Amino acid sequence: MNHDASLPAPPGRTRRIVFLGLAIVALASGAFVVRGPLMMSAPRCMAGRWHGCFDTFNGVVLMTLVALPLAALVAWALTLRRRAAGVTSAWRMSLAEVGMVHGTVPFLWLTMMPGAGAGIVPARVSLVPLRDLVTMGTLGIVGNLLVFASLGFFAPMRFAALASVPRNLALGAGCSVLVETAQYVLRLDRVSSVDDVLVNAAGAVLAALASRHWWRTAAQAPSDQPRPAPAPTG
Repeated sequence: MNHDASLPAPPGRTRRIVFLGLAIVALASGAFVVRGPLMMSAPRCMAGRWHGCFDTFNGVVLMTLVALPLAALVAWALTLRRRAAGVTSAWRMSLAEVGMVHGTVPFLWLTMMPGAGAGIVPARVSLVPLRDLVTMGTLGIVGNLLVFASLGFFAPMRFAALASVPRNLALGAGCSVLVETAQYVLRLDRVSSVDDVLVNAAGAVLAALASRHWWRTAAQAPSDQPRPAPAPTG
C-alpha cells in the first residue's frame, strides 16, 4: 500500500479550478476572434489618446482586456487580506466584487457614450414594449444582454440578499432604468427604450442563473466575518 500517494483535490477546489479554466479559455477565444478590430485601436490606446480609444467600442473592449491582469491581481490581494483576517469565503467574495466592477463598468461606459448629435438633438424615448427589439439586430440584443450580465452573475455570490431570481430581475431592471434615464436627461443622442430595460434585465437574470451553484446563502453570511481572536487564558 502506497502511503505517500497524494489525496484527491477537494470537490470545491476542483470546481473553482474548472470554473477559472473555462473563463480563461472563453476570454482567450473571444479575444482571438476580435483581435483584428481591437488591434486597430491599440496604437491610440497605447499612446494614451482619448479620441480613437476611449470613445470607440474597440478601444474600450481592448482596454478592458488589457486591465484583466490588474483585476486578477486586485482579487488576489483582497483574497489574501480576507484570509489573513480569517474570512472563510475570501476567494468568492473577492472574485465577486472585482468581477462586478470589471465586467459592468465598461458596458456602462459604452452605453453612456454620446452620439454625434449629443446636446443638439432632442431627447428621445420609446415606451412601447418590443417595438425596438426587432430593429436591434443580433449584435444589439447580445450587447444589451451583456450590459448587466456580470452584475447578475456575481452579485448573488457576494450578497445573500440578492440570491434569488426576482431580486436579480429587479436589480437588473432598476440599474437599466437609471441608465436609460441618464441617457434621456443628458441628451446623449440615444433612444431611451423600454426594450433596453427588458433585455438588460433578462441578461442579468440569465447570468444569475448561470452562477446559481455559487450563490451566497444567509446561512453562510456569518462565516464571512473575521474570526474573533481567542480569549487569553490564565
